[in-house]
Amino acid sequence: MAKRDLINITDLSTEEVDEMLDLADRITAEPEKYQDACAHKKLATLFYEPSTRTRLSFESAMYKLGGNVIGFSDANSTSVSKGESVHDTMKVISCFADIIAVRHPKEGAAYVAAHSCDIPVINAGDGSHFHPSQTLADLLTIRREKGRLDSIKIGFCGDLKFGRTVHSLIDALLRYENVEFWLISPEELTLPGYIKEKMTGAGAVWHETRSLEDSIPELDVLYMTRVQKERFFNEEDYIRLKNTYVLDREKLSAAPEDMIVMHPLPRVNEIEVSVDDDPRAKYFEQVKNGKDVRKALILTLLKWKED
Repeated sequence: MAKRDLINITDLSTEEVDEMLDLADRITAEPEKYQDACAHKKLATLFYEPSTRTRLSFESAMYKLGGNVIGFSDANSTSVSKGESVHDTMKVISCFADIIAVRHPKEGAAYVAAHSCDIPVINAGDGSHFHPSQTLADLLTIRREKGRLDSIKIGFCGDLKFGRTVHSLIDALLRYENVEFWLISPEELTLPGYIKEKMTGAGAVWHETRSLEDSIPELDVLYMTRVQKERFFNEEDYIRLKNTYVLDREKLSAAPEDMIVMHPLPRVNEIEVSVDDDPRAKYFEQVKNGKDVRKALILTLLKWKED
């Protein structure tokens, strides 16, 4: 039976995404039922780029499923520092593990990883390209908070140029009906043209704006992002743009009472801590949801069968 990888969220059909979210809901409701589902299985977490939530979420998920974890969080402590290629690293790790989650700063590295070994590979973020497991956490959060994934108005605010979480979530939501998009960013960090073309080709309604204040009254979901220092070649540009949008209580007062605020984290200055106590703030719920949806993802790719 052919292995399954997850490099881009579109590797999964909409039906498969919905089934995975349903499985995540069942795992949340009855965690003890799944506590030995991955007994004697090993997940390798190979993180060539810093991570807190994604790496620990995958590792926690695997442990909660009764499995084990190997891998690295600093590639400089491995043979990568000696010049070993992604291809060779994956071939070696596949001798020890049953499934791999890999994060890499270069776009396309996860694709190379998947084609280098015969065990499932999950893209845990490749440069500014894709981040499909975060997208699953985002979709689960929206569905749990809004009750649906279609007929929503969602605003993406901040770094839309390099934001892989934004790119992946747009790819996912384009497959649901009647989703309307607000793209809120400075001129220098607008959504790449090829994604706008994809949105237009899919028949989606989208608006591009520089104003968070003008957009926020229209939204069901506000997805904030940080300006990513690590993606800039010029520190002066980063410093100039990093505080372009800051969500505070005053701005949030103009939002609908049932709007939710999301953020893939980490945040820097773009959401004031005072917003955390607002019931519309759901970014820490995203983190919790990420653990259970990654459990569902691991089980699905390992072709686990529910009794």
